[in-house]
Amino acid sequence: MNLSKGFLFVLVGIFAYLSLLLVLPFFQYVLGAILVAYVLYPVQERLEGRVSPRIAALALVVLAIAGFVVPLFVIVAVVASDARRLLENADADSFQTAELERVIETRTGVSVDLTATLADSAQGVGGTVLEQSTAWVGALTHTVVGLGVAVFLLYYLLKDGSELLAWIRELTPLPDEAQDDFYRQLDAVMWAVLAGHVLIAIIQGSIAGLGLVATGVPNAAFWTVVMIILSLIPLVGSFLVWGPAVLFLFATGDPFLAVALFAYSTVVVGLSDDYLRPILVDRYADLNPAVIILGVLGGVYAFGVMGLFYGPVVLGALIATLNVMGDHYNGLTEPGLQ
Repeated sequence: MNLSKGFLFVLVGIFAYLSLLLVLPFFQYVLGAILVAYVLYPVQERLEGRVSPRIAALALVVLAIAGFVVPLFVIVAVVASDARRLLENADADSFQTAELERVIETRTGVSVDLTATLADSAQGVGGTVLEQSTAWVGALTHTVVGLGVAVFLLYYLLKDGSELLAWIRELTPLPDEAQDDFYRQLDAVMWAVLAGHVLIAIIQGSIAGLGLVATGVPNAAFWTVVMIILSLIPLVGSFLVWGPAVLFLFATGDPFLAVALFAYSTVVVGLSDDYLRPILVDRYADLNPAVIILGVLGGVYAFGVMGLFYGPVVLGALIATLNVMGDHYNGLTEPGLQ
């Protein structure tokens, strides 16, 4: 390596590091924009045959905002309302403080005032909330800016996506055959994760949530979102919510509703997994459940919320890379393929 090449590598390293510092504050939003752009890009290609790339990208951004962001805010508002009701139901009266005070005094001979203690604790929590209000305002501002960055990035990823892919292919020092194989396998992994696991989780959690609504389980919207998240993890699923809900109905004197919820969740929710997973997963790529579990749990630690989607994709991309290396490694040393 001569001095000029070494200098270029140093420059690339410096500017890559500085660019990373610029991206990290909005890393979650960048990942989200890339994910949405990947899902919408086939539609972008179809629209470009009829309208200009700018108009197609703008229309899809508006569609994404109307079809994803707005419903997301509605769901968050409903879930927050349910969570607030859960906290309100856990007031001092629900704990029967007078009875607890009597039992403690009978057993220990010590008179206590649990109501006053709870009130003092509430005041302390209120003070903490007030102290953290500035941090919350900052977090809200960061969220608004991040969403703006995601929207603009989504627009340009859609509009200039073909040029970006061509530029990546040109810079990649692999023959076209190896690149085609790698992108084909990576595309299969992406759609297997999105359609075969995320979509199934949404469907399963929503179906299970309908059972909670039909049987009158309190705060059904909140628990439905919890079941959707749990359904992303194989072998765990929505049972961790509807199982205790069945016990809750039994405990509150509704055995008929409890049996109905158990039968509905076991049969309908279980069959949805048995029928949908082969259709959606096997169509793209067969990912081992261990890859999904490790990818989802590890992805949350590594990438935050977006790790629910990107964790399995990263592991699947590793498998795809190893497959491509096994198929093309010997051919890379042949003349003309370097």
